[in-house]
Amino acid sequence: MGIIKIMTAAALFGLFVSGGRHTIASIDVSGNWIRLYDEKGRNYKTLSVSSVGEIKGYSSTLIVTQSHNWIYLLDAEGRKYQTKSVSSIGEVIGVAGDTFTSRNGNWIYTWDRNGKKISTRPAR
Repeated sequence: MGIIKIMTAAALFGLFVSGGRHTIASIDVSGNWIRLYDEKGRNYKTLSVSSVGEIKGYSSTLIVTQSHNWIYLLDAEGRKYQTKSVSSIGEVIGVAGDTFTSRNGNWIYTWDRNGKKISTRPAR
């Protein structure tokens, strides 16, 4: 009984840390729809462009979108969990792993998956 409880707790912890049960292998934007595909090529989620905005970049665990003056961070399940203003983030130039990079004026910023600034450097 104790082992089952430990395994269940570990499984729940893994689910919580990963943010869900899917990882993004690819994204297809077609018309007004954004389709998320897993590593087996299965479409596991379809999102409306009008609800999440334009895809700026993605990794296996993170999607960054922009709609007008807002940047949205979405998990691999397509759920919005953070909203930031374009004026504070700037232009998203890349997404890798659990981070994304943006350019705002003469500066390049690296952000973590929660929208917290990790580093700043001058743009060249």
